[in-house]
Amino acid sequence: MKTTLDELQAFTRVVDAGSISAAAIQLGQTVSGVSRALGRLEEKLETTLLHRTTRRIELTEEGEAFLAHARGILAAVDAAEEQIAQRRQQPAGLLRVNAASSFMLHVIVPLAGEFRRRYPQIQLELNTNDQFIDLIEDRTDVAIRIGTLRDSTLHARSLGRSRIRVLASPAYLAARGTPQNVADLAGHSLLGFSRIDALNRWPLRDDAGNDVHIRPDVAASSGETLLHLALAGEGIVCLSDFMAGASRQRGELVELLAHEALDVCQPIHAVYYRNTQLAARIACFLDFLSAEMRW
Repeated sequence: MKTTLDELQAFTRVVDAGSISAAAIQLGQTVSGVSRALGRLEEKLETTLLHRTTRRIELTEEGEAFLAHARGILAAVDAAEEQIAQRRQQPAGLLRVNAASSFMLHVIVPLAGEFRRRYPQIQLELNTNDQFIDLIEDRTDVAIRIGTLRDSTLHARSLGRSRIRVLASPAYLAARGTPQNVADLAGHSLLGFSRIDALNRWPLRDDAGNDVHIRPDVAASSGETLLHLALAGEGIVCLSDFMAGASRQRGELVELLAHEALDVCQPIHAVYYRNTQLAARIACFLDFLSAEMRW
C-alpha cells in the first residue's frame, strides 16, 4: 500500500505539536485515530519514525530524513490546491474551441476581443470544422454544434436558438423580381446545401401544406459559401440568423415570404467532456458566449 496524505499530515503534526494528543486536537481527530495513522505509516515504510514515551516524542534518524520529504509533499499539495483555487477565481490556460466556419466567423470571432480582455490569462485556440469531430482525438475542450444533437455521451449546454429565414440581395430581386408566394420560387435561382440535404428544407409550406424541400440550382457544402453567393446576387438562400442576421440588418439581404414563413429555429449547443468539475476556463467561456450572442 502507498503512503496517504492523511498519514503524512498526522506524522508532521505530531512532530510539530510535540505529542499525539496535541496533534489530535489540532487535526480534529481522536488520539487513537492519529496513533493508528502513525502506526500504518511506519508499517508501510517498515521503519520506526518516532520514539514514543509517556513524556516526549523523539524522531529517529530515519524519521528526521523522512520528515523533510513529508513536509515537501504536503507543501506541494497545498501549492497545487492554491493554484487551482486561483485559476477558478481568475481562469487561465489553453482553451481549444471548435465550431463550424460560419459560426466561428460570425459569432465567436467578433466576440473574441472582449473575451480576451476579460480573461487575459486564457489562451484561445480557435479551430473550424463543418463536420462533427471527436473531441478527445482532436484535443478539443468545447465544440459548438448547430441543429438537433445526436445521442451522445457528451455533456451539452444550450446556448440559444437561431431562426432561419429565406433571403436574397436587393440586386438579385431587382434583376429577377420578388417572389410573392411559395409557388413563385420555381422561377428563381435557388441556393442550397450539397452535403446535408435536411438543410434544403425551408421554413415554408406549399399549397398542399407540404414542407418546401428545394433542389438547389447552385449547391455548396458550406453555409458561408452560400451567404457570399447570395450577397453576390446569385440567388435566393435560406440561412440562420447567426450567419446572415448582420447582412439583413444592413440591408444587404432582404427577407422574403415573411408572411408565409414558419417560425423555425436551429438549436445551438456547446458540447464537452466532463468527468467531475467543469474547468473554469470552459465554464467562463460558455457563460460569456451565452450572454453575448445576439441576432
